[in-house]
Amino acid sequence: MDDTSQEFQVLFSAMSAFVTDCMSGHDPSHNPAHVHRVEALANKILEAERVLNPTTQYDGAVVKLAALLHDIGDRKYLSKLDATPGSEAPDPATMVQYALLARGASSELATRVQTIVSHVSYTTECKDTSAIRRLIDEEGFVELGVVQDADRLDAIGAIGIGRCFTFLGAVGKKYCVDGKWEMDNSIEHFEDKLIKLEGMMKTSTGREMAKVRTERLKVFAGWWEEEMSLTSA
Repeated sequence: MDDTSQEFQVLFSAMSAFVTDCMSGHDPSHNPAHVHRVEALANKILEAERVLNPTTQYDGAVVKLAALLHDIGDRKYLSKLDATPGSEAPDPATMVQYALLARGASSELATRVQTIVSHVSYTTECKDTSAIRRLIDEEGFVELGVVQDADRLDAIGAIGIGRCFTFLGAVGKKYCVDGKWEMDNSIEHFEDKLIKLEGMMKTSTGREMAKVRTERLKVFAGWWEEEMSLTSA
């Protein structure tokens, strides 16, 4: 589907409303504003990568829809789905495909977007890094790298810091080890995950943007250590 067509605009508008409905009750670290930032980042990366790699065929419709829908079915925030009354709601692993088909997307488009959404997350990649590389390099899902990079860029830098503390305050207690619920948990998360994201970027554009945002994380962590050291002096 041509992402400049009227048909796509109608579908995208319907899916945007669906995402807002699904995610409007989430805390600000994973709300619709996060999704729209990721979509904007994905568009920026896509434009730059098309210039850098003119022979690579990127499907703009797939990138935009996958970026918009990347958090639907997230295990941390299992989204509601507007299933027909009396019918069984689909599995989280097929929520995106189901929603797209219900709004007029072709089976091919719905399946491709679902495949990307199902492989975007950091946790999924850590379980099988070779599967992600195979999808991108061998099976032609080049859009996956664009959407992954966009999502990870929103997890680092100034916005990433804000999201990290927001998530900690909203639902972080259940993820704490030994019940220790402290602001330091967010700084620990920097080292456990966020600093590593720069090295996991798939596109040249994503790597350059991640380098800048990762430096902001490191600077902030240094300020944090300096100020917190006063209580242990």
